[in-house]
Amino acid sequence: MKTALQILTHEHENILKIIDSLLKECDSLEKDGKINKDFFDEVIDFIKGYADKFHHAKEEDILFIELCKDEVQMHCNPTQQMLHEHDLGRNFVNGLEMGVNENNKEKVIENSRGYAHLLKDHIFKEDNILYPMADKSLSVSTKNDMLEKFEQVEQKLSKQKNKYLLFIKELT
Repeated sequence: MKTALQILTHEHENILKIIDSLLKECDSLEKDGKINKDFFDEVIDFIKGYADKFHHAKEEDILFIELCKDEVQMHCNPTQQMLHEHDLGRNFVNGLEMGVNENNKEKVIENSRGYAHLLKDHIFKEDNILYPMADKSLSVSTKNDMLEKFEQVEQKLSKQKNKYLLFIKELT
């Protein structure tokens, strides 16, 4: 059985697959100049539904809350920076959505690439710095509680998750 932190890392792998597709679509957009509205609408839906709602339901609402409790001892706590970067990502997605709705190629490319670069760096930091720190700092009991809460999120949002996993499969 996977741990809570392994589940988050696996979800990051799914998000990175979409980011790779997003960057490829930006390359195509720069060459032919025509916005593939359906593609970008689906990516926006994925980001809002899978990355922001499904993944962050576990990360922000469970893991980060645990890491900010007084009894958790870490030499530093980067959760505020991670939350800030989540907000920056949401801003890029809002800009991307506006660009698609305005049929503004430059805005679509700028916000897509901004989101992609931010998320690649962000995911690297979480997978290689934050999660290992959390693994060392959280008690076994807390990790087990988190896993139970993750399973509740999985059950509650299983239909949405399956929809997004199918989208990933279609793109890759």
